[in-house]
Amino acid sequence: QVQLVESGGGSVQAGGSLRLSCAASGSTFSRRGMAWFRQAPGQEREFVVGISWNGVRSDYADSVKGRFTIARDNGKEMVYLQMNSLKPEDTAVYYCAADYIRYSESVPRGDYAYEYWGQGTQVTVSS
Repeated sequence: QVQLVESGGGSVQAGGSLRLSCAASGSTFSRRGMAWFRQAPGQEREFVVGISWNGVRSDYADSVKGRFTIARDNGKEMVYLQMNSLKPEDTAVYYCAADYIRYSESVPRGDYAYEYWGQGTQVTVSS
């Protein structure tokens, strides 16, 4: 069992930055790939970025590439999402997700591939 708790969301003006954190509990965290998804009102949940269980590989959605950075600290059981140059279209609820234990460095983009989810944190970017 893995529990995920996101924090760091808030309101910011376009061009600003936010850093999201995801605190994980459970002995299997270091064996799982992690990802951030987001869901805007009236839209489907979409993949933002993921990182492999060992931190070697990451994958970014084209819409955030060059602006967002994912990092993980297995010792602290934390995942971070640094978001820079934020745009109004980044407004959404952001979810942290933990992959099934696969020991693969691939980073799946489908939400069906993730076993555990946090409750989400709201990010609002105003123009």
